[in-house]
Amino acid sequence: MKIGIVGGGPAGLYFALLMKNLSPAHEIKLLEQNPADATYGWGVVFSDRAVSFLEQIDPDSYLDIKSSLESWNELVIVHKGQPVPIDGSVFSGISRIRLLRILQEHGHRRGVDLQFETRLEDLDVFADRDLIVGADGVNSFVRQKYSDFFRPSLDIGSNKYIWYGTQQVFDSLSLVFRETQDGVFIAHAYRYSPAMSTFIVECDAATWEKARFASMSDAESRAYCENVFHKELDGHPLLSNKSSWIHFTVVRNRRWYHDNIVLIGDALRTVHFSIGSGTRTAFEDAIALSAAFERHGEDVGAALETFEKIRKPPADQLLRVAQKSLVWYENIRKPMRLDPMAFAYDYMMRGGKLNRENLKHKAPKFVAAYEAYQSGKGSSPSAH
Repeated sequence: MKIGIVGGGPAGLYFALLMKNLSPAHEIKLLEQNPADATYGWGVVFSDRAVSFLEQIDPDSYLDIKSSLESWNELVIVHKGQPVPIDGSVFSGISRIRLLRILQEHGHRRGVDLQFETRLEDLDVFADRDLIVGADGVNSFVRQKYSDFFRPSLDIGSNKYIWYGTQQVFDSLSLVFRETQDGVFIAHAYRYSPAMSTFIVECDAATWEKARFASMSDAESRAYCENVFHKELDGHPLLSNKSSWIHFTVVRNRRWYHDNIVLIGDALRTVHFSIGSGTRTAFEDAIALSAAFERHGEDVGAALETFEKIRKPPADQLLRVAQKSLVWYENIRKPMRLDPMAFAYDYMMRGGKLNRENLKHKAPKFVAAYEAYQSGKGSSPSAH
């Protein structure tokens, strides 16, 4: 097959690798508008489940990814200045640029034609392709070009967030909820290398406006956020990489494919960053699409139909959880009234995916501490 891929993020690169695994004879060209070494953002996060399925699907690239992972098995929620540890939250972080380089290297080795700094005006360059994959992210050119067929919806979230890095290294995935005179700020922090962490700052629209970020320079925004989270940063500055305050865009598409053109990853739908599954979803799309071609060979129509049929139910289930999480964060002022332990429990239940028994199995120490708190026998937030 001749395959054209638009977008050199995790979804497009991983799909290229998997199709080469199916048949080295596949002629695959991937076009990316940014330079090979460009990345916007810092580190990305995987659940333990996501890491395990990468090992099963493509052991070669998995070994390189695994060697670059920073892992932890605890989530810490800080509310009213008190840390509440939650056991059983197994995640790993990796530098986004390191992840892309690993996938690029494996693509080169397997004969994928990777072309960077290539901005498309149309898809004529792929006129001879049997399959065209739009893996070009939230602002997808492919989706926009064929919007009459994909019928996308783009809903803009009300909260604002900004993506920073820091040399302050966090021992676990840390969520800090801080009330200030201007409103409520949230930090999502996790290490992605031995010396670096991602540090996302989020707030609602009223807080953002009251703090007057619109009139601040990049340096002033960073200084403000450093002051809000000075305890957690412990003197380490926040680092900017084209960082700017943005809204989360909820992308959905009525149709997943049109003729021989299909969308995957953020071009197809976005998963709110608060559940840490965006990169996992990109990989799962690539895996499901390649599996559909493994089943149907070069029958593109049958493969794309199977891809949507098999992939849509689990993807939709995750999206429901993500949407509930997004709404929880957009209404953060209500749970902020709770005590730290009750707040942490409310956080864990926000997606509607867990009940008390599920949570007890997942995080037995935390649930024991929460039940002691409920009965009045324990007031300490520690779940150790």
